[in-house]
Amino acid sequence: MTRWLVLYARSRHVPASAAAALVGVAASAVLAGPGGSRQFAAFAVAVGVAALATGFGGHDLALDRTAAFGWPPRRAAHVLLGGAFLTGLLLAAGRITDPLAADAFLVRDVVGLGGLAALGALLLGSRAAWALPVGWTGITLVVPTGEEHWLSRLLSWPVQPAATTSATITAIVLGCTGLLAYSSFGCRR
Repeated sequence: MTRWLVLYARSRHVPASAAAALVGVAASAVLAGPGGSRQFAAFAVAVGVAALATGFGGHDLALDRTAAFGWPPRRAAHVLLGGAFLTGLLLAAGRITDPLAADAFLVRDVVGLGGLAALGALLLGSRAAWALPVGWTGITLVVPTGEEHWLSRLLSWPVQPAATTSATITAIVLGCTGLLAYSSFGCRR
């Protein structure tokens, strides 16, 4: 079992993507000003998710599809463990330096942006899986975060305050949809 885990981790670039996520979170924690901002915190999460998303596909997707065992539980575990690792990094960075944002905010963004990365792996492949979470977070710089219209609340969910119900629901829906879709169908060739 241990040998299989080591081979799986190497084939999915887990050490390199974990190191990149660690460096991205550490740099974000150092660069964040006192009190932080929701936009900066959302981008810190997006950078971490983008780093981990590169491991959603292996070297040979045809080999993955012909394996003698079921991939869905392994894919789901990969996404969930990656999200837990990133959440732990973000929360630990907040204990060492000034917090980037509230803990609930960071967890919500990891769930939603992680689901977007999983959808990106399904639709675009692992090399471009980062595009959906980084792109959606980039949209938040353009869309006003006010409560005046449901579409602006939907598009700006990553930077809405932690107690915003619509942002939490959007993140949960994206997280669950991405997890289920990627677990079931895997990565695009």
